[in-house]
Amino acid sequence: MAYAAVSDLLTMTIPNRISLVLLATFFVLAPLASFTWVTFWQHLAVGGVVLAAGVALFALGVFGGGDAKLLAAAALWLGLDHIVPFFGNVAIIGGVMCVVILLYRKLVPAVILSLPGWSMPGWAVRLHDPKSGVPYGIAIAGAALLIYPKTQWYLAFIS
Repeated sequence: MAYAAVSDLLTMTIPNRISLVLLATFFVLAPLASFTWVTFWQHLAVGGVVLAAGVALFALGVFGGGDAKLLAAAALWLGLDHIVPFFGNVAIIGGVMCVVILLYRKLVPAVILSLPGWSMPGWAVRLHDPKSGVPYGIAIAGAALLIYPKTQWYLAFIS
């Protein structure tokens, strides 16, 4: 998740391999976490519904494709019991992040990013451009990492 957040910040993309690794790891570890079949299928259903909604939002141009896949992979891991607090945290973190990015775009003049002798990283210049959107993978990853310690996964493998 942290890799997805950093990748989204630096490149505005979330590599497919991150979501695929999360998906594959779920199938390997679910039996080891003592999931019942009901719990297993609930997790799959939540992941599937979130993926369908994410694809619809992507088709409407509201959401990035990587964001949709990462959101679905996180939902798969978190399941029905934690999906509402997860989305709440995504909204709060995403809202704060959007305010910070809007302030950055408003308070830092674009000319500063291109002054001679200044070497601003490409991601900082890209983040300043309103057309570039918002790296929402940061909010998704942050929310997932906040909720994870409350899940059956954490209890099964850590305690």
